[in-house]
Order: sequence, then structure tokens, then C-alpha cells
Amino acid sequence: MKKIIQGYLKSYKNYKASLKKDKKTKTAFVIETIETLSVALVAALLIKTYILEVSVVPSGSMIPTLIGGVENKSNDRLFVNKFIYKFSLPNRGDIVVFKSPNPEKNIKYVKRCIGLPGDAIKLERGIVYINDRPLILPGVTIQKDYDFFDTVVVPQDSYFVLGDNRAMSQDSRYWGFVTKKDILGKAIFTWWPLNRMRKLN
Repeated sequence: MKKIIQGYLKSYKNYKASLKKDKKTKTAFVIETIETLSVALVAALLIKTYILEVSVVPSGSMIPTLIGGVENKSNDRLFVNKFIYKFSLPNRGDIVVFKSPNPEKNIKYVKRCIGLPGDAIKLERGIVYINDRPLILPGVTIQKDYDFFDTVVVPQDSYFVLGDNRAMSQDSRYWGFVTKKDILGKAIFTWWPLNRMRKLN
């Protein structure tokens, strides 16, 4: 098989060389353009599949960190690093993009990773306690509510996620934990609208 492929490649190179030699510049230009576009397309598909993709914030659950919502025409667009969790685990405070917990919905959710595997999580009057210590995320603004949530322990290979806009967020308090296999990547940067372009904290 390898020899057959090498034979085809050699014949193709000889064909291109003959076009240039015979001064068939238009045909050679078309072939080179197709080659360039094909390589660019394959590269784009590989990047989207394995490295980086664009995601739209679907709701207002991450306000004020991220702007979104059905009635909002200027939802934040994110660059999502799909590569990072292949070699490391999500950290507390990461903004993660993951598959909807409802398999019937073809939508991606965006929340903040709060509880790691083995953590005991509870909320008292909107304050998050992890292993009986109040959670502090430096540089992060939370729109807190006054919710109570009984203690749960995060299972292995799972995470407890919350929206930064707690009163308007459907999150792990409602539909449970997010498994690692359902996490698509880490939101690292907002690129649209331009006036909100920034690295995410």
C-alpha cells in the first residue's frame, strides 16, 4: 500500500512538473489553488476537532463574566481549548464547556468548575463551602443568591459546576454532576463582541 501511494504521489509531481514545462500556467494555477484550499480545509477540521473551537454563550447564567441569553443579540463568543484536558484535569475556577446533561438537547453549556472529585460541596445562604471551607475565587465576580444546598460528595471522574449568575443558573444543583468525558474543553478567551475581548479568569 505504501509503495502504491508513493507511486501516485510521484506521478502527480511529474504531472505538475510537465504542466509548468509546457507552460500550461492556468491549469497549474488551478491545481495549486485546489491543493492550498484542501490543505487549509483539512487543517481547519483538525484544529476544530482536536485543538480549538468557537462556542457561543447560550444563556445569562454566567453574567457578569460572560454575556448570553436568547434575547441577547450580542452573546459572547468564546475560544475553547479542547486540547488542555487531554493531558490535565479541570481545575477549580475553570470555565468549562460541556455537553448538555439532557441528551435530547443538542446544546453546549458553559459553567464554572467548582467541585473536584472527592470534594464535599454545600451552599448556605448562597455561600459555597468546599470541605467545610468557604470558596474564594480571586478576581471572579459572582452574582450570589441565598440558596441552600445540602452536602454532596463529588464522585470520581465528575465535577460540580455552577453559573456565576447563581439565581439565573440551571447547574449541578438541579441536574447533578458533569462527567469528565462530557467536558469538551476550557473557555480561554472571548473574541466577540470586540469591546469585550479578553482572556477569561
